[in-house]
Amino acid sequence: MHVVTLRDPTSPVGAQFVPEAGMIGTSLTDAGVQLLGQRRGLDAYRTAGKTMGIPILYPWANRLGANTYTAQDVTVTLSPGENGVRPDPAGLPIHGVLAAHPGWRVTEQSADELTAELDFGADESLLASFPYPHVLAMTVRLAERTLTVRTTVTPTGDRAVPLCFGYHPYLQLPDADRAEWVIETPPLRHLSLDERGLPTGQTAPQPARSQRLGDNSFDDAYDQVADGAVFALSGGNRRLEVRFECGYSAAQIFAPTGDDPEKKVVCFEPMAAPTDALRRGGYRSAQPGEPAVAAFSIRV
Repeated sequence: MHVVTLRDPTSPVGAQFVPEAGMIGTSLTDAGVQLLGQRRGLDAYRTAGKTMGIPILYPWANRLGANTYTAQDVTVTLSPGENGVRPDPAGLPIHGVLAAHPGWRVTEQSADELTAELDFGADESLLASFPYPHVLAMTVRLAERTLTVRTTVTPTGDRAVPLCFGYHPYLQLPDADRAEWVIETPPLRHLSLDERGLPTGQTAPQPARSQRLGDNSFDDAYDQVADGAVFALSGGNRRLEVRFECGYSAAQIFAPTGDDPEKKVVCFEPMAAPTDALRRGGYRSAQPGEPAVAAFSIRV
């Protein structure tokens, strides 16, 4: 598969994306040090949807509460195992339908920038799970030690497109012990989750925090994320900042524990809407004739 390498002309930071495998980001390095969790690798992502690097979760991030949803006056019944729908261990649809999707087409490419598009409305199998015709575009740019991921949703029909997608950047600091990693979060609203990982409706304000990871684990949901909010991971002599530039009002923080190297990661997941918003409401929409844009960045 064709791997596109981006280079920052001002620093030793580099990045790689694979358009033919769902436009996934597979590498972010600084002077050769890999800063993205490789987990089970690209092959496992292509064949089984096992996430790694920076995958897009589209058209919904995390899980839905059932195999049906109603949005924009359309009721959809999903079929796990068909049309790109993958179930979680509880049988709930998770991470959308675009894992390793091969339909992305590169439209622009330079040494430090790449744009690829997917005509969602031209694929009947995609429309079967998300019947809102549109073109999805990703532009990734590497400059001044910062990787920026810009996503544009352009409706191509007369129906608005719900915006419930997100990304799952797996960050790691291989030069420092996980217990010594420090995570920093902005002011947020914490969303209580049930045993299935779905919001219960209970919320609590959470002030800005800075804490050593130690042996703690996280799989926590938040909303009321302000544009420009910064989440950070630091350890040793390195710091990674994830900035929710615009369009991401919700987040999931994921930091598993265990001796397996693939679990030594921290994810600050930008989400356009909270988990299960496609069923519950509370999402923005891209209106016909009005493309919607969301962006986040990772600064090394």
